[in-house]
Amino acid sequence: MDTQNLGKIIKQARLAKKMTQSEVVGDYITRNMLSQIESGAAMPSVKTLEYLCKVLDIQIETQDFQGSSESTPTEKYQQLKKLYSDGSYEEVIKTDIHEFDDEICALKAKSYLELAAKIAESENINDSQRSVEYAKKAAELAEKGLFENEDIKQRAEDVIRQSAAKLSRYYASLL
Repeated sequence: MDTQNLGKIIKQARLAKKMTQSEVVGDYITRNMLSQIESGAAMPSVKTLEYLCKVLDIQIETQDFQGSSESTPTEKYQQLKKLYSDGSYEEVIKTDIHEFDDEICALKAKSYLELAAKIAESENINDSQRSVEYAKKAAELAEKGLFENEDIKQRAEDVIRQSAAKLSRYYASLL
């Protein structure tokens, strides 16, 4: 979402609630900052946006905001870390951020491993195959970059063995 549209949404919500800028900002941000946000001259931080949404009782799609071309690489990385800590592993592995390659690689390796381990618990045979694919990707990513992680690689190999055994039993039952 661009700053112009975001500012327009925030201003319309404020006016609809018949609030002044000073009433909206309280002690959280300055009135001048809200004015800049509403005019499209500034993009709020994620925390400021969350604050404004709460005060104005509005909801702004976080993916629209997170996908903003105006987010700095550091903000994008912080958003990715939050997705990981929230357990949104699918979102992490879909991410196409090229800054912080080593860090992103480590987060993706951990996310693939978490997904592989979760999927491996399923009795569905298709899930077993997908678990193997995710675990292989986790092991591959765990060997890359500055944050190379032998533990993730070992855990991924354990998931592969577990899923392979399940697949082997399934195929043996077909004979």
